[in-house]
Amino acid sequence: MTWQQRLEALRGLRDRWREGRLQRDLILRWRAWMDHPYDPVVRGYRLKPEDIGRYGEWIAARWLGRRGRSVLATNFKGIHQGEVDIVCRHGRVLTFVEVKTRTSTLYGRPADAVDAEKQRYIQRGAIDWMRQLGFPNARLRFDIAEVVLSVGQRPFFHIIEDAFSFPEGNLVGRSSNWTVQ
Repeated sequence: MTWQQRLEALRGLRDRWREGRLQRDLILRWRAWMDHPYDPVVRGYRLKPEDIGRYGEWIAARWLGRRGRSVLATNFKGIHQGEVDIVCRHGRVLTFVEVKTRTSTLYGRPADAVDAEKQRYIQRGAIDWMRQLGFPNARLRFDIAEVVLSVGQRPFFHIIEDAFSFPEGNLVGRSSNWTVQ
């Protein structure tokens, strides 16, 4: 990295600091780490939906790590239009976790938002992850992590293991050594 690139990166950090985005991210990460009660206002600013989503992903990564799962990556974006929120190892199983965060269950559970189209999007990300690893002999599982935030209370977390799987014909021609748990 050249000194110009480093200087540009520092300027970007300075701009984020001045706008208050960096401070909000740091405060939200700390709150997720400490299991702090949810507060929708940080440094005088109301959290935006994307901030709430990031907060939920940090909470989920922390919860998964505390329960014996090794978090390998967060916000993995594949080259074929796929994305996985959290990739982790649970024993000998490689799990791809979709995190859904809501501030209310008024309109249903967070997992209800993972429809067939979203499942295909996550599956494309999983295939890209496996492609990067050289298609190892691994068991796969797709989980959904639900995070519900209520003002003044600690976040509620629920994980649905093996929430969905690849369709039968989806693995044809890919790799014969994958097994879906």
